[in-house]
Amino acid sequence: MRIARSAVKVAAMTFTLCAATAFTAVPAFAHGSMGKPVSRIYQCFQEGPEEPQSAACKAAVAVGDSWPLYDWDEVNIGDADGHSRDIIPDGKLCSAGRDKYKGLDLPRADWPATTMPSSGAYTFQYQLTAAHEGTFELYVTKSGYDPTKPLKWSDLEDTPFYKQDNPPIVGRNYQLKATLPGGHTGRHLIYSIWQRHWPDSAEAFYSCSDVLFR
Repeated sequence: MRIARSAVKVAAMTFTLCAATAFTAVPAFAHGSMGKPVSRIYQCFQEGPEEPQSAACKAAVAVGDSWPLYDWDEVNIGDADGHSRDIIPDGKLCSAGRDKYKGLDLPRADWPATTMPSSGAYTFQYQLTAAHEGTFELYVTKSGYDPTKPLKWSDLEDTPFYKQDNPPIVGRNYQLKATLPGGHTGRHLIYSIWQRHWPDSAEAFYSCSDVLFR
């Protein structure tokens, strides 16, 4: 009888552990991140959360562990309601002020960067796992941006160079057809805000994409 009861306990513990692992690996409340130019978190996820290749992603894991990278599409604030600048502190823009993603805020000049043209038309691709009604805004850092310092709101241009409600979806990507603002060269950062609409939700999603303007 004791042997049978022990077997049941082992089976139950095994099921619980497997279920917890499954829920950890597949985020339940997650919806997207910039895929082109790739966001920091999506880049690190693609490299492999347990053994990332780039120095910056290794540093992010050392600071914040590997498990947040599995939730690459969940850098969000549930009740942002259009007040992102008021509720996300300077120095924590890439993590949306969430300690879970603090590794994304590391100020360094070696984050993997996407090479982009310095002006003209460009189609951004926002990788999604769930579509929602909402508005996308894209900001670029000002001239003189220093990636070795914590990112502040004042480092971004005051107005977005792209703003669009419900852009088209092709495959698993929102297609954000933007005109690059010009006047930027070298390393910069593009910050995206995806603000969902009421009455659906006040939730917003955020991403940091490191770029090299040529």
